[in-house]
Amino acid sequence: MTGFISNALSRVRDSLWQIMQLVLASTVAYLIARFGLGHPVPLLSVTVAISSLGFARDTRPGRVATTALAMVMGVVLSESSLALFGSGALQLTAVILLALLLARLISPNPAFAITVAIQAVLVQLLEAPTGGDFARVLDGVIGGLVALAFTALVPRNPIRLARADSRLLFATVKETLAKLKEVLLTTDKATADIALENIRQTQPLVDNWRSSLESAAAIARVSPFYRWAQKEIADQRVLFLGLDLATRNLRVITRRIDYLLEDQKPRPELAAVIAKTLIAVDLLEQSLDDFSLRSKAQKYLSKLIRQLDPKTIGDAGLSDQVVFMQIRPMVVDLAIAAGVEADQARRLLPQVD
Repeated sequence: MTGFISNALSRVRDSLWQIMQLVLASTVAYLIARFGLGHPVPLLSVTVAISSLGFARDTRPGRVATTALAMVMGVVLSESSLALFGSGALQLTAVILLALLLARLISPNPAFAITVAIQAVLVQLLEAPTGGDFARVLDGVIGGLVALAFTALVPRNPIRLARADSRLLFATVKETLAKLKEVLLTTDKATADIALENIRQTQPLVDNWRSSLESAAAIARVSPFYRWAQKEIADQRVLFLGLDLATRNLRVITRRIDYLLEDQKPRPELAAVIAKTLIAVDLLEQSLDDFSLRSKAQKYLSKLIRQLDPKTIGDAGLSDQVVFMQIRPMVVDLAIAAGVEADQARRLLPQVD
């Protein structure tokens, strides 16, 4: 129960800025339509503003504009139908059909089509407000424009979510490496299975970080208040691309080590390499708060790559050699994440006979 309450409070705390943005945007849209245009019940100005901004992770202006366009499109279709053919069951059916057909023609996103249809239905069924023909279209346009304005002028912090998503991925990668180091020394198969299960769950974490970075980049381009974030976003993107590749390699390595443990033989040499890799990942995570630390990570990883000579693990069997050879590209990927050029990082690898 305590955990549930704590998660609920954290969710509210993390959403406070979004909540304030939604409240302010919907209020501004209402005031413009109500007192600027004289519409007594500007329902759509408020609903379009709220729905366009929403609580979605992706707050790119393009996504906000797409949602607003879908809602306004539904209103236009329905208003046009009412003006030409009036209301009724047959007209409602025809409007829904036309809305879905046109929406699917325009966009491959199923949510776009549903949004268009819902708005068309609302206009068909709700009592027409005073304010003249197509007043609801104007309300919808106002709501969409206000949402776009708030996206640019009062945006959600484009960096905060990207940092949070990156830390979730880093935490899983570090935990996996720590468990691999442990199992290579203790041959604990249960721990190896847990590590394998954890690393298999990382793709959603990767996708979330990619999405939040794309959203952050879009906001930083249009918002005058977050132009400063463009450099950090670019640096984070380099970090993301390298860590994404390293995570893919880590999945393969974890599966291989899980298989290796069938013989219950400790492998301290491989454990030592994994331990050094864990230090490198920790340095990369620290660079999230201070990208000046990337140079330290670059130096450490460059040194580590030079040490990845298969001869260092002695007379290890073929399976051990295979794991070691799979670790090499993972460390190269980490160096790329730290900002080392890919060709330069690969040239640092000791030659294999």
